[in-house]
Amino acid sequence: MATLTREQIRKTIFDVFGAIAPEVEPDTIDPGKPLRDQIDLDSMDFLNVIIRLHEILKIDIPESDYAQLATLDSTVDYLSRRKGI
Repeated sequence: MATLTREQIRKTIFDVFGAIAPEVEPDTIDPGKPLRDQIDLDSMDFLNVIIRLHEILKIDIPESDYAQLATLDSTVDYLSRRKGI
């Protein structure tokens, strides 16, 4: 992917959620609340989200960083930092 914006990263996150949890409505997500409280993601689904984000965005996400992906805002912040945005 070429240079990304924060909004493109946010859209990518929603695309990944749509593939893994198609019932997710992006408009209902509170960006400051824990995603796993808002979306019915078990630990395998969460791992699949991490894997897809890695594949699409070409960002290594070590297990020690998973806690930084708790909310939509923190996930966008984390991925933006990793992409140098």
